[in-house]
Amino acid sequence: MATATSAPADRPAPVGGPPARRRRTLMRRRQARTAWLLAIPFLLLFAAFTAGPVLASLFMSFTDMRSTDLRTPLNVELAGLDNYTQLFGDPLFRKVAVNTAIFVLVGVPLTMGLALAAAVGLNSITRLRAFFRLGYYLPVVTSIVAVAVVWRFLLQPDSGPINQVLSVVGIDGPNWLGSTSLALPSLIAMAAWRNLGTLMVIFLAGLQTVPKEMLEAAEVDGAGRWQRFRYVTLPLLRPTLLFGAVITGIGYLQFFEEPYVMTRGGPLNATRSVSFYIYDHFGFGNYGYAAAASYVLFVAIVVLTAVQFRLLRPKT
Repeated sequence: MATATSAPADRPAPVGGPPARRRRTLMRRRQARTAWLLAIPFLLLFAAFTAGPVLASLFMSFTDMRSTDLRTPLNVELAGLDNYTQLFGDPLFRKVAVNTAIFVLVGVPLTMGLALAAAVGLNSITRLRAFFRLGYYLPVVTSIVAVAVVWRFLLQPDSGPINQVLSVVGIDGPNWLGSTSLALPSLIAMAAWRNLGTLMVIFLAGLQTVPKEMLEAAEVDGAGRWQRFRYVTLPLLRPTLLFGAVITGIGYLQFFEEPYVMTRGGPLNATRSVSFYIYDHFGFGNYGYAAAASYVLFVAIVVLTAVQFRLLRPKT
């Protein structure tokens, strides 16, 4: 038996039919227009002060632009890849690249290890936690100039407290900042001490999110303190460790203040970094060349961040 399936023409449209859908579509369009109108000021500022300079510096890296061309920009000529070719052929750039790589490869694990140890220690105590947290974080908010003065005093070859202590046990202290083999490790130690507080606070916040029930269950199963940390705490802390590694790696790839204030890049360029190299060439007016070096550093930051994400991303 055949059944009728079409509705009468004068029957009202069901709820959610074409008129309601049309109203929702119009509402979404109005909301989208309002959102774009609200976003326009930010987009204009972003284009003017972020995207524009980034694209301009990228273009500049393929030119021979110098400071003398600022008054006559039409004299600027395209140089293609000449700046990049010259950059990788410069022995000084290879030297500062190696310095920066050592600073990152040694400084990042050292800083993260010290910060994690401090965070675990603070997480296990209840008394004076705020006092110790303040003590660890104080160097972060202290001026680099003040920190440099203190460290230069500590590392003085003749009258510095460190060499004075070494002399008590019969060790002749070296010239920490004047030696080509010890100047960079001295700056790494200073940077690790100064940046320890930031990571310690981040790791401490991450440790406090670890469920106590899981730790107690592992303890009931016979896991010792190290096993609980190794198999329960560390896996749950991987997103925090990843964040800490990324921000520390990016900061150390751009390290500039420590060598600029402490050693001026010496002795014999032993502490000169890529950022210091870029700073020098901008100061000399080699804008195109310095812009090319900046983009090489940018690529290095991207590669390091990708490697860190690969190694430390949370396992699913």
